[in-house]
Amino acid sequence: MVLIGKIVTGMARREIGRSMRFEQKTGGKGPSLPLNPGDNNLLYLHIPFCEELCPYCSFNRTIFQEDVCRRYFRALRAEVLLYKDRGFNFSGIYIGGGTPTVLIDELEETISLVRASFPIREVSVETNPNHLDPGHLEPLRRARVDRLSVGVQSFDDALLKSMDRLEKYGSGETIASRLEAAKGLFPTLNADMIFNFAAQTRESLARDLDTILRLGIDQVTFYPLMVSDSTRRLVEKTLGRVDYKKEELFYNDIVERLVPAYGFSSVWCFSRKKSMIDEYIVGYANYAGLGSGSIGYMDGTCYANTFDIEEYISRVGAGEIPVMASKKFGLKEQVRYEFLMSIFGMGVDLKAFRERFGSGVHYHLWGLIVPFYLAGALRYSSGKFYPTQRGRYLAVVMMREFFTAVNNFRDFCRRNGNE
Repeated sequence: MVLIGKIVTGMARREIGRSMRFEQKTGGKGPSLPLNPGDNNLLYLHIPFCEELCPYCSFNRTIFQEDVCRRYFRALRAEVLLYKDRGFNFSGIYIGGGTPTVLIDELEETISLVRASFPIREVSVETNPNHLDPGHLEPLRRARVDRLSVGVQSFDDALLKSMDRLEKYGSGETIASRLEAAKGLFPTLNADMIFNFAAQTRESLARDLDTILRLGIDQVTFYPLMVSDSTRRLVEKTLGRVDYKKEELFYNDIVERLVPAYGFSSVWCFSRKKSMIDEYIVGYANYAGLGSGSIGYMDGTCYANTFDIEEYISRVGAGEIPVMASKKFGLKEQVRYEFLMSIFGMGVDLKAFRERFGSGVHYHLWGLIVPFYLAGALRYSSGKFYPTQRGRYLAVVMMREFFTAVNNFRDFCRRNGNE
């Protein structure tokens, strides 16, 4: 399995890296209206402000300054209206960062505007453990947030200290007590966790799993540690060198402990009931990325907004959707992308692929399915292919490489924006 993992990792890195080579775009036209403007579209809003910066994070983020942040939120609401004026429609919202709850009054006003502008069915918001208090939770409840996703990472104090999170967010015991107090306030409470830290052991991971199971939290998302080229040196300095030989062992421990108490919402998200997940790219065919450094995908075109916050505010103020880079995927790239998301989301529906891409999709799709099937990574039942235990871990590897490529693209955009 180690050899297969290495082969898949190499292939994924090459193919995904090739797909994520974008063209620069100077205009402000933004994405085209999807073929089905109201069909399965999500609105992603990016809030790039944090009170402190974590060493492993490659998302577009900056240290919180209240005056800049308030101007940013005003621009974000203006961008929402630009999409509305262009005829877009959305049924879900995902708000990520950064720390979206850093100015809770601005966030509440923004959610209210989106709900007034589109027929929203579900709203997911990310936050940090220090914001699990009445001053933040009550406004989120008023905004009818359906899913609150809390960046926990680990309950191990030594790991939290190495991540520079112990002082910021409290001990593992403190974080667990805050999660306990927040249970039942939202339809879904999710804990974001990370595995495969250099200093992590099977014993410390087991203690994290003990805490999750004791809390009985609605949902837990366990990411493998993902390191972009730009953060690698800092991660190795603060957290140690990543050892991918341990990754599969840790992943299997997580699955063995959480299932069947939890079901698979994706290969690394475990839920007690049907709910949104952090990887909204699985549940939504199209998603618009709003905010500085946000990435969107509409009808096969992937695009990114400018990563410069002042440029973002200025361009939105001038009535532009502030796109800085975009790429139209060909049919082969679209099928490869959908295949990866489908495997990650626990099933490849052949009928859905035909309906979306036409009968010609089989040439590209079977070239992906056959090797996985022969490797024992997929099983077939009633018109769908499902990942086996081996296939689930291969999907973890591929998605880790996918997000690493996205993070490297973010690094490229940041460098380009500063030239």
